[in-house]
Amino acid sequence: MRIAIASDLSGYPLKKAIAEHLKEKGIEVLDFGIPNENEPHPYTEQAPKVCKAIQSGEAEKGILICGTGQGMAIVANKHKGIYACVVDSVFSGERAKIINNANVITLGGWITAPFLGCEIVDAWLSMQFTQKMEFKKDFLTKNFHIVEDIEKENFR
Repeated sequence: MRIAIASDLSGYPLKKAIAEHLKEKGIEVLDFGIPNENEPHPYTEQAPKVCKAIQSGEAEKGILICGTGQGMAIVANKHKGIYACVVDSVFSGERAKIINNANVITLGGWITAPFLGCEIVDAWLSMQFTQKMEFKKDFLTKNFHIVEDIEKENFR
């Protein structure tokens, strides 16, 4: 698995911790920066790098980190085929994949401690779409396809 990751200045410490954690687990990480605290780039510049890596097939999933995770999610969801959810707990990390089939999660560096960020990422990566909610599989699948149809209508 190859995961693309990026942050702005506010998310840099958390991005660094998560990237190191993933590498220690043997996961290939495409780190689009920021490279350090002296080279900041805004979330509007960073999120598209991860989204384009997923769109091109260079990465399977993405992680974006800014101050709250919200700005990154807004920008990411402007890209066709990207389904980004803001997550702030292990439960929301799991549900991003289980319910929404998110291929990108966004986190807040001002909100999430590094140890928790790593746990959230692990939870998200360990889940499959509809896992633990098999009783709603048809409903979740149908609605994910509706989201894809909305995307096709609005991303011409």
